[in-house]
Amino acid sequence: MAAAETQNEFQIDTEQLYHEEVFTDRRVGSILRLTPVTSDGSRDTSRAVVFLGQTQVLTQAGALPINFEIKADSLKQALEQFEHGAEQAVDDTLEQIKQLQREAASSIVVPGGSGGAAGPGAAGPGALGSGLLGGGGVKSR
Repeated sequence: MAAAETQNEFQIDTEQLYHEEVFTDRRVGSILRLTPVTSDGSRDTSRAVVFLGQTQVLTQAGALPINFEIKADSLKQALEQFEHGAEQAVDDTLEQIKQLQREAASSIVVPGGSGGAAGPGAAGPGALGSGLLGGGGVKSR
């Protein structure tokens, strides 16, 4: 990697700085209040304060961190909206995991098979044109 690329990769955007405060009950989760600041550390009133929620759910693989934005104008509003935001973020995350599992399951290819017990199309959409199971330059015997 060139030195110029590395320098740009790690350069902080001085126009997008925030002062971060964390509020937590040390049990369920945390709310981060991100207050926009200028490069000298003073409050940047041209940008809105941002609230982020953080929690985690236990899975068979361990703790899964859940992060989500909370649309609020004050810490009190953010606290009131935390539960709903966390539930929605967990539901969205679980749906994304299920989608990834479906995609992974549909891409399983059995060597030497041409349909077999799984039936035609078991490799998933687009498999025939992608070089899998007889598509492209691969031929099954």
